[in-house]
Amino acid sequence: MAAPVTAERPAARQLPGGNALRRIGKAVRSNRKATAGTVLIVLFTLIALFPGVIAHDDPMQDAFTPHLGFSTAHLLGTNSFGQDLWAQVVYGTRNVLEIAIVVGVLTTGIAVIIGVAAAYLGGLWDSLLNVLTDILLVIPLFPLLIIIAAYTNGANMTVLTFAITLTGWSYTARQLRSQALTLRSRDFLEAARVRGERRLYIILVEVIPTMTSLIVASFLTNALYAILFSSGLQFIGLGDPNTVSWGTTLYWAQNEAALQTGYPQWAVAPGLCIAALGAAFALLNYAFDEIGNPALRPVRKQKNAGPRKARSKHAR
Repeated sequence: MAAPVTAERPAARQLPGGNALRRIGKAVRSNRKATAGTVLIVLFTLIALFPGVIAHDDPMQDAFTPHLGFSTAHLLGTNSFGQDLWAQVVYGTRNVLEIAIVVGVLTTGIAVIIGVAAAYLGGLWDSLLNVLTDILLVIPLFPLLIIIAAYTNGANMTVLTFAITLTGWSYTARQLRSQALTLRSRDFLEAARVRGERRLYIILVEVIPTMTSLIVASFLTNALYAILFSSGLQFIGLGDPNTVSWGTTLYWAQNEAALQTGYPQWAVAPGLCIAALGAAFALLNYAFDEIGNPALRPVRKQKNAGPRKARSKHAR
């Protein structure tokens, strides 16, 4: 009796990069740099979300005695205006994280649109977008930001965010364009063209998901530079001095000559926070470079390699 013929269920079509986030999550858990960076970012995020739980004083309240030292009531003392330094450092975390995340998302989004579109469309589009990218690449970024901030007369967080975003996408766009150029002749893109898919569909569904690791690494880099640029502009007095942020805290510490007058915590505390948050994004960025490029992964020595070799020789 002939065996009944059973129709095989067609396998569900998986989009390129459909499991990218799952792979990234697994890679983050297995990479020490990524784990350390994630822990630091989660810690700063919790501080930004719940600052009132950690610091009970208003950071702008000037009702305390100026120039107080370390105490249980004021962990970092008070500044020359009678404001609690611990509260300023804690509440300043939110503004720094906001500008880092917003600038990182916007800058990376612009870079993805311009870089990938230029690589895939080619021709006149590629030439025009490359000219725009090259113009921004040859202009020194930080001096340009200084000029923009100086003309805005004390730029607030919104102005700083858009200034850094509009001037900081060019390098990322060049990286993404180079990566997208290597994908133009891949089989899955040729199959999409044969199926008659539109260019926008191919870019959004076929090309971009395959670049997830590079896009995430680009976001981390842009967020890191946003922290450094915004804090640097605030430190030299080109931000809003009434904003509670690590950069403005450093600005007032420098104005009061805190390091020379015996109050180093005024400058050291926000400086360490900037360094720690920057290190968190840098560690994640290095980790994603290792995830995307196996040649950069550290070689781990196998434990007990010697006894294993000895046993294998004895078995022979």
